[in-house]
Amino acid sequence: MAEAERSGASRLLAVSDLHIGYPENRAVVEELKPVTPGDWLLVAGDVGERLTGITWALSLLAERFERVVWVPGNHELWTVPGETPDLRGVERYELLVRLCRELGIVTPEDEYPLFQGAGGPVRIVPLFLLYDYTFLPPGHHTKDSALAYAHSTGVVCTDEYVLHPDPYPTRDAWCRARVELTERRLAELDDDVPLVFVNHYPLVREPTDILRYPQFAQWCGTTATHDWHRRYRTAAMIYGHLHIPRVTWHDGVRFEEVSLGYPREWKQRPGERRLPREVLPHR
Repeated sequence: MAEAERSGASRLLAVSDLHIGYPENRAVVEELKPVTPGDWLLVAGDVGERLTGITWALSLLAERFERVVWVPGNHELWTVPGETPDLRGVERYELLVRLCRELGIVTPEDEYPLFQGAGGPVRIVPLFLLYDYTFLPPGHHTKDSALAYAHSTGVVCTDEYVLHPDPYPTRDAWCRARVELTERRLAELDDDVPLVFVNHYPLVREPTDILRYPQFAQWCGTTATHDWHRRYRTAAMIYGHLHIPRVTWHDGVRFEEVSLGYPREWKQRPGERRLPREVLPHR
C-alpha cells in the first residue's frame, strides 16, 4: 500500500487518452475514482471528440475528485461532422475552456494551482502547446519532406483533415504562439516550488523513438520545449498521445505517459491498465 494511502493524504493522480467514444473505454471511465479524500486528477487530453461525450466524462470526474486539471489533446480540437456548434481552431478551444470552467476544472488558461498533498508541494502547470512538425523522421530535414513521406506511406494523422488552426494560418503557427505565451507565463512564476508539467505531448522527442512508424512523430510535439524540464525546476512531466504507457527519465526528470488508449491496445496489456496513475510520490 502506498504511503499516501496509509496516511490518508491526498494524492496526485493522472490519466489521458480516455477516448470515451468506445463503450469499453466509457466503462473504464465510470470506474475511475479517488482512493483517498482530496485526491486531484490530471487529465492529459483526448477525452473524446464530441462535446456531449467530453461533457459527460469531465462532469463525472469533477464530481468525484477534489480537483481536476485538464489539457486538450488533438481529438478534443477536432471539428467533426454534425457537431453543434460547428467551431474551428481557437474558437473550439475556447468553448472547451468555458465548459471546463463551468465544471470547476482547471485549464491551461487558469492560474497554475498548488498541490500540497502527498509528495507536495508542487505547482501543476497545464499546457496547451500543440506541435510544429519539428520531430522529423530520419532522413528528412523539412516539414514538407516529412509530410510528403508520411502521405506516401499512408501514415497520416487525422489532424491534417479535421484539426483546424483558425485564425492561425497553420497548426505550427498556432503552436509557436502557444509556446511563446506559455514561456511568458512561466517567466512570471515568483517562487521555487517544483513544477509538474501536464501536456498532451511529451516535452522532449525521445519518448517518440519507440513508435512503430517514426513518421508519426511529427504530430507529437515541438523541439521548442526540449529544455523546459531543465530550465524550470521540474518534479515530473505527465503526457499521453502515444498510447504507450511507461516511465522514461530525461536529465533526471521522470516523464510518464498515462494513457488508456483504444480498446484494441489496452486489452493486449491487461496487467498494465492501472488507472489513474499516481504522479507523486513515485513508487
